[in-house]
Amino acid sequence: MIEGTIFYWVAFILTALIAVFAAVMVITRRNPLHSALFLILNFLCIAVLFLLLNSQFIAIVQVMIYAGAIMMLVIFVIMLLSVEEEERRRKIPVSLAQVIGVVLVLMLLAQLVGGVGVQALPGEQGEFTPERMAQVGDIKVVAGLLFTKFLFPFEIASILLLVGIIGAVILSKKER
Repeated sequence: MIEGTIFYWVAFILTALIAVFAAVMVITRRNPLHSALFLILNFLCIAVLFLLLNSQFIAIVQVMIYAGAIMMLVIFVIMLLSVEEEERRRKIPVSLAQVIGVVLVLMLLAQLVGGVGVQALPGEQGEFTPERMAQVGDIKVVAGLLFTKFLFPFEIASILLLVGIIGAVILSKKER
């Protein structure tokens, strides 16, 4: 997609605004199911932004893995654990939770301002320059690295997801 066209900028601004709206709705909804649905909308908007950046592989992964598999798991766990019952038995007062939330938001804001203030990040030039990525193809590069150099962390992540699913099933069985 040509970056200078009007369609590109309209699509970018509209998608970015929807993504920000969905992100705000995720953190302001009391019902966790509604928050999860807004998070899916946010993931889809991020995938469109990746498409606008000519990163088709990452956009497809964003939709298939995050908006598809991970969010279905999250919605399954929310429905399985029946969070509405837990809200009635809340032990932490709302005021304490709000104070903790404000402190965390301020810490995140300070980190964001510090990150934006850095002009040039130090680092080494990697072996995959943008020219080489365009020549080889991003899918081949990502797949090659994932199944060679990063195979062990990939397998550990899959085991952690499996443990999370088993833990959710065990927690739901103990309540009943």
